[in-house]
Amino acid sequence: MSNTGTQNPMEVFQEEAPEVSKAFNGLIESLKNTKGLDAKTKQLVYIGIKAAMGDTTAINFHVPMAKKLGASREEIKDTILITLTVCGLAGVAASLPLALDVYDKTE
Repeated sequence: MSNTGTQNPMEVFQEEAPEVSKAFNGLIESLKNTKGLDAKTKQLVYIGIKAAMGDTTAINFHVPMAKKLGASREEIKDTILITLTVCGLAGVAASLPLALDVYDKTE
């Protein structure tokens, strides 16, 4: 019996589809190495996209990454608030409280 409900979704992906996961990770690495945006800005853009989608799992994992790259609490907040005109209140309501809580708890 699997405990996939309690595992990190990416860990499940890696366990259940290792070849696809490896290819996906290669794509992520390629995107990390592009030169147009710095790493912090890339994380903020990603957080904004995921907030617009209402993807709180991604918010939970990427806010600490952005903070470690130097993103301020205000930058996280603005990144999510800017999605309001794109996705409406649902994404902001789902993502903003979580993002700020995760930010405040991340060392």
